[in-house]
Amino acid sequence: MGFFDTPLLITVAPNGAYKQAQDHPALPVTPERLAQTAKACRDAGAAMLHLHIRDAQGRHSLDVAGYREALRAVRAAVGPDMILQVTSEAAKVYQAPQQLAMVQELVPEALSVGLREIDQPEVGEAGLARFFAWLVEHRVMTQVILYDEQDLRRWQDLRRRGVVPDGRWFLLFVLGRYTAGQRSTPRDLLPFVQAHQTGEPWAMCAFGAGEHACAATAAALGGHVRVGFENNLLLKTGEVARDNAQLVQQVVDVAAALGRPVATAQQAREWFAT
Repeated sequence: MGFFDTPLLITVAPNGAYKQAQDHPALPVTPERLAQTAKACRDAGAAMLHLHIRDAQGRHSLDVAGYREALRAVRAAVGPDMILQVTSEAAKVYQAPQQLAMVQELVPEALSVGLREIDQPEVGEAGLARFFAWLVEHRVMTQVILYDEQDLRRWQDLRRRGVVPDGRWFLLFVLGRYTAGQRSTPRDLLPFVQAHQTGEPWAMCAFGAGEHACAATAAALGGHVRVGFENNLLLKTGEVARDNAQLVQQVVDVAAALGRPVATAQQAREWFAT
């Protein structure tokens, strides 16, 4: 398949673990608002939703019952036309064993997991091997979050030594997480792309006003993109976006300019089927 035949998978991350409703009136923090946001972003061109939920006080939560409620609401709104990816993010609240336990109880369709968060002594390489083998066995579409080149090298080492088994893994390169003010630029993508040797499909996410430029660069290099209020509230013009769907639409416009089709949820499911 040639580059221009490879559809661009657009993921929207509409809320994250930390932002609150006062940060933007369109930030969704309830299942009902998540469902409305998902539908709007699906209609704009996003094929995957990166889902965070909150507890009754609006704080980050990995509660399984809370996830099931949110997933039911979103699925009712979008049908099969979006992949629903849950986060296992610690967000300074959870420890690695709790994160793994949540995933194994929930058995989600799709998951994002930070490698450095679960690559901890209390899990160990034997625990990592069991967890990644479980993900393959249960056909969970898994995106592995990598914050820098060192994370990528660690992933490659785990793959090479068989700690992580063969599977349809998907990588997320996080750009500018440790820069001053978390301001990302397209240059932040270069170390990842140059060091990426194991062939997995990859996407990027970025912080602040540079998000769109980073997304456009990733799309031009054959990667995929994640945009949304989790990391950025601004349009490419510097104006505050009306909603998450506006950020998605900007990426759809880039794909059209590149002559690159936008992926559907069904296409992405076929790519990552095991």
